[in-house]
Parts: sequence; structure tokens; C-alpha cells
Amino acid sequence: NTVKETLQNTALNVKSYALITKQAHNVSFSLFPSSTLNHPFAFSECPPLGLESLKVKDSQIQASSYKRMGLGPHRGRLNIQSGVEDGDIYDGAWCAEYKDQNQWLQIDAKKLTRFTAVILQGRGSIWSLDYVETFKVQVSNDTIKWKPCMNATEEVVFEGNKDSDTPVLAILPKPAVAQYIRINPQTWFKNGTICLRAEIMGCELPDPNNIYPWQAEEGTKDKLDFRHHNYKEMRKLMKSVNEMCPDITRIYSIGKSYMGLKLYVMEISDNPGKHELGEPEFRYVAGMHGNEVLGRELLLNLMEYICQEYKRGNQRIVHLVEETRIHLLPSMNPDGYEMAYKKGSELAGWSLGRFSYEGIDMNHNFADLNTIMWDAIELETDKSKLINHYFPIPEHYTSEEAMVASETRAVISWMQTIPFVLSANLHGGELVVTYPFDMTKDWAPKEHTPTPDESFFRWLATVYASTNHVMSDPDRRPLCENINPDSITLPVSSSVGMNDFSYLHTNCFEVTVELSCDKFPHASELPIEWENNKESLLVYMEQVHRGIKGVVKDRDTEAGIADAIIKVDDIDHHIRSAFDGDFWRLLNPGDYDVTVTAEGYFPATQSCRVEYEHYPTICDFHLTKTPKQRLREILAKGGKIPKDLQLRLRQLRIRKLRASTKLINRRRASHMMNELGPVLFLCTPLSLFDLRLSTDGAVELWETSTTNGIIFI
Repeated sequence: NTVKETLQNTALNVKSYALITKQAHNVSFSLFPSSTLNHPFAFSECPPLGLESLKVKDSQIQASSYKRMGLGPHRGRLNIQSGVEDGDIYDGAWCAEYKDQNQWLQIDAKKLTRFTAVILQGRGSIWSLDYVETFKVQVSNDTIKWKPCMNATEEVVFEGNKDSDTPVLAILPKPAVAQYIRINPQTWFKNGTICLRAEIMGCELPDPNNIYPWQAEEGTKDKLDFRHHNYKEMRKLMKSVNEMCPDITRIYSIGKSYMGLKLYVMEISDNPGKHELGEPEFRYVAGMHGNEVLGRELLLNLMEYICQEYKRGNQRIVHLVEETRIHLLPSMNPDGYEMAYKKGSELAGWSLGRFSYEGIDMNHNFADLNTIMWDAIELETDKSKLINHYFPIPEHYTSEEAMVASETRAVISWMQTIPFVLSANLHGGELVVTYPFDMTKDWAPKEHTPTPDESFFRWLATVYASTNHVMSDPDRRPLCENINPDSITLPVSSSVGMNDFSYLHTNCFEVTVELSCDKFPHASELPIEWENNKESLLVYMEQVHRGIKGVVKDRDTEAGIADAIIKVDDIDHHIRSAFDGDFWRLLNPGDYDVTVTAEGYFPATQSCRVEYEHYPTICDFHLTKTPKQRLREILAKGGKIPKDLQLRLRQLRIRKLRASTKLINRRRASHMMNELGPVLFLCTPLSLFDLRLSTDGAVELWETSTTNGIIFI
């Protein structure tokens, strides 16, 4: 009676869609207002079962038939991608062997589920055009008796796809409660065959026969804002974090998108707005592809979490904030995100919002410094003249006519302004960590092209992957799409990306983290995704303190020396000191000989040992000016030259004069011998002579000592 009264008193126009479940002494019910049943977002109350995210296992998907293994039912997942070639074991859909209306794709939800909608997509292929135009839906609890989805007295025939890429949502006229659901194609593209990718929307229900209380899926205990944030909501959340922790946070913008949306960064530091001597700079970048949204939400959650835990006195977070200057850019491509956000998590597809508003893929929009480096290595005969760091950007790339996104230019300027030490670029659509060089030398797929810092990059990738709950799961698929079944920490072939650019143009080491198989996970998945990545995000930031750090100073004035070159023996990649002389060199544990050079100074070398603890080894350097540099500075100030410097300069001039005189004499002697031709001198016994060149160019014999024998010259 209580339930009945509640239904009667509600302001909603309730039809017979109330699901009532009695368990022990508790009664729960859900209301489905008829006014919203046909709304495009009505299905969002129930999350996806997880075909796209791989939450649904391969064994839970069956089919009436399939053409071959690569087109089996396990490939019928929303947004799954095929390889470059058709016909392998990693194709882009489930395709039935026969063309008739008896074909079906079946999903076992494993538990009693309230199915609310089906999302359909055609075959992912650049060579074939296959999609289902209309289909039916049936449900069952035993796979023997199937109940069709009805609209009053007629079986519903749902509208399917009109192309192979755009996802289409079909909302069931009435939610169906069952364990199994089938998709039964009725018509398909006339020049193609029956192929589809799918996702099922449904809410898991408690088992009425279970004597134990039903428990929801485990999520997280952290009280964070777990939902998708559009541009305005993102800005509002960042502002609320700043207001909650004003002493350790600062919001700033590095530029604007093509459509004028600001690229906001949250800075977290015990002294925000200022680079502190000896404190490393760290950055996370997310949302380079606007439809890969998990990184965006993780960074928003991360700034919330750090603020909360810092206020609680969590010593790990307090130490991180006090010893590191952290920069979080949650959305590098806000224009693309807004496009994907309007479609929603399941309907954005694989590429909507990936590119900038101008149609530029920012992941392949950075200057190609790799080719410049490799060409120089091949052409230069004297390897000592080669540079191995701070490669300049080509002039054509910086021109206004160059096809470079405004967002890319803003990030490059940001890189050049702040002396970042470590970074990660957060993506989605796969589960893998990649590191430089992403671009392969010969553009060959899977070609391993290591950097001189290969061992440290591998450590960075392993640190993130091994602490990620999903990546480290030994029972999961090697990779989401099974296109590139390599280790989770190996680099992959790519073109001019941010990883390589950061390594070759700045001091900063950077990896790319592919966070999830699902580019745009449902909001209900965000708490567990936070739990999957929280430790990885924190422990990766802590790696900025591994290696050596120090300050390069002038021995006389104690002033910091900017742009000093820090060289580590046996690692052919140098870094440079920041504007106030401090530097950070990421290194694995071990003993290293480190040499520092700077223009106008004598070089200095010392041994530095890196320990296994999470704190850097201090290696400070004091450099002595060369006499020439001292003279330049004195003359520039209009001062007098000290006597010790005058003496030193005189000694250097005399030494240089002697060296140049010897060189001139050798050249004259060589010239005279060439003019005279071969000469044979027969010297008398018991005498030893020197052959000398006089000041007027004459050849003279000088007796120096006596000995036994005859000398022929």
C-alpha cells in the first residue's frame, strides 16, 4: 500500500514501468516517466554492459554464425577497430556467415538485468562497407525461450545504421528484464553483408532468490566529483578547488583554442606562481584528442584529491606539494571535447571530437625534430660536432602559413617558458604506455627506435603500468583491439608527436598513457577508473625526484649560470640549466661522471651517485670564468684590467704566438722541400747534423754532435 500511495502521489506521469523488488524487509522501486521515455538521453540512467570497455568477456558473446575467426562474435564490440588489412584475426566487427534473417548476436549479462537500449554500429574497415539497416531485439532467461521486444501488439523493428561509423541508439519501448539479449538483423546494406558492432545499455538487478544482501560494484571511498564536465563545468570545478586551497593552487591560461576557449592549467605548489630554486616542474596534459575524455576527468579528480588530502595532512601529498611544482592541463582540445560531449559517451563514436575545430590531429602536429637529428647523424663525418638536445624548430614550422593548431602553438610556448622535467600525455582508446622515440627512423611498423635514455624511459613506463589496476592484471587482454599485441611498455610507431618533441627540444622526459579501451566511458565508470589510476598518477609524479639535481654557479659571484650544458658519460643526450642555474637530470640508480660546460667558463667534472630512494642526489657545480670572459665583462663595464688578469692574458698571447710561429715554419719548410724536390745529403762520418730552415728560406746543415756511422737524409 505504501508503494501504491507513493506512485499515486508522485508528480510524474507513471505508466506500468515501476520495477518493484522485495528483499528481506526492504522494498525498492524505480520510476520511468512516460514523458522522457523517448528522450535521447533517457537510456543514460542505465550504464553500458561493457562490450566496448571489455567488461563483458569474449565468452559472454555468441553468434549464430561468423565468416572467420577475425570476424567472430568477440569482435562485435562498439568502436572496435580493425587492422590496416582486412582478413586478419583482428577485424572490425562481427560478420555473419550467411545473409538471412536468422542471424543473431547474443550477449550474456551473467545476472538479471533491466535492458533499456541497444547501440548499433557498422563494420570498422577502410576497405569494406557493411552495416545493418534494421533489426529486432529478443530477451531470454535460459536461451531456449525468447521473448521479442514488443510495441503493444507488434514486434518492434528498430532503425539501424545508414553508414558504418556513426553509432545509432535504439531505445526499447519498455525496459526488458532478463539475463540474455539478442540482436537479430532484418535488413542490411544491399552491397554488403551482415556486420555489426554493438553496446547494450542495462542496469544489473538484485537476485530475488539470493539470501545475501545485494551489494553494488566496488568503486572508491574518495569523495570526488565523478561526472563528465563540459567547459563551463570544468572551469567551475577548477575555481572551487582554487577557493578551497588558495595557498597551494593557482589557475592560469596558456592560450586559447581556435574557437576562443581558454586552455586552463591548475598549478599546485606551496608557492604557486613562482619557480623555486631546486624544485622540479612537472606537468600532466589531457584531452589532446577531445573525445578521449578519461584523462580530463582524472586530472580534475586529481586536483580535487590533492587539495583534500593536503588539508587533511596526508604526508605523502604534503611532501609532493612542498617539493614539486605541479601543472595540470585537463583539456588541450576543448573545442573537440564540446563536440563529443554533446553526443554523449556512447554516441560520440571513435573520431568525433578527436581533431581540433580546424580538423588538425594535435598528436601529429608537433615539429619533426627526429628527421633533422637522423639526417644530421648520417651527413656529419665529425660526430663531435653533432648536437643531441635542444634541437631548434624549423623556420617553416613557425610561419603563420604552417598548418599548426593554435592549441599546439600554445603548448609549445608553455614548454619553452617553464623548465619542465617530467610529463605524461593522457589519451584513451587503448591500454598501453608508450615512450620515445614514437617516430621510427624508417617509418616501419613496430620498429624499435630507442633514445639514449631508453632504460629510464622503460622505468617510467613500467612504473605507471605496474601500479595501474587494469594494466597490471595478468588475466586481461594484452591490448584492447588486439591490433598491436606488444608489451604494455614498448614504444609504438607514430609520427611527429609531443613525446619526441619534448625530449629533443626541451629538458623534459614525457610518455603517453593510453588509459582505457573506452575513449568516452560512461559516468558510472568514473569512480572505478579513478581507483584504477590513482596510485599510478601519484607514483609517476614522484619519479620527477629520481636522478640528480643541482645548481651551476659562478665561482666568484655565486650567481646561477643559465644554459649550462650537463653531460652524463655514456648517455648521448645532454640537458641545460634553467634561467637561475638549477638543473635536474633524470637517471636510474648508479654511479655517473657528470661534466658541466658553459660559454665563457672552464668545464668541471664530478662523480655523482644515484641511490634507490625517492630523492635526488645533489650535485652542485662551481665554474671558473676563462680570462677572455673576465676581460669581456670588465671592458663591458668600462673598468680597469687587474694585474693578475693582464699577466694571464700576456701568457696566453705568448703561448698562442709560439704555436702560430711553429705552424708557419712547418708550412714554409714543407713548401721549400716541395720546390727543391728529393734531396740526398751525404754526411761525413763521426758527425751528426740537423737540417734547418733559415729566416730567409735557405736550407742549412748544423752539426750538433759526433757519433759513429753515416747518416743519409
